Amino acid sequence: MWTSSPVRQALILAFCGLSLACAAQSLPKHKYFSKAPPGTAKYVEQHAIDIGDQPGHQLRVAKLFTKYGEQAPEFDGVKVSEVTSALTSDYVDGSGHFVVYALLTMANGDRIYERGDAITRSAPNEASSRKSTFAQVWTITGGTGNFNALRGTLRTAGGTDFKTGTSDVITEGEYWFDR
Repeated sequence: MWTSSPVRQALILAFCGLSLACAAQSLPKHKYFSKAPPGTAKYVEQHAIDIGDQPGHQLRVAKLFTKYGEQAPEFDGVKVSEVTSALTSDYVDGSGHFVVYALLTMANGDRIYERGDAITRSAPNEASSRKSTFAQVWTITGGTGNFNALRGTLRTAGGTDFKTGTSDVITEGEYWFDR
């Protein structure tokens, strides 16, 4: 007679967990690295609302557009043609948290979807303006066509001036295909 004891249940759960971990590890992972040329990402739309609880506190919604040329990053040998990103931020004097969603259009017409969480630090610089840097973690959530099973984690760091776009952006990480 089959009875279910706590020890047997724990063994079954451990075996299932080990099986899933082994299956996930067996997926080949690809390294990713990209250094965006200056001026590739530009703000095309921005709206800021002053909160009023303290000086400089704003909620912001923005849209960025990135067009790549010869130095385009690649996923699985296919170059990224352009990226449209939408973000929301909660900043005090240009420092705070933002969430961004990105739609990457590939050279073959397929798309990749990403979601990012980030922080921005803004400080006065010697030119009496502000220097802003950001650090971000992207989660690749899928795509279309050849990239529908794409998953991954990327880390990005760079600068922004909140008017024109981003600069000195470096992204690295890894991706894989859940097949």
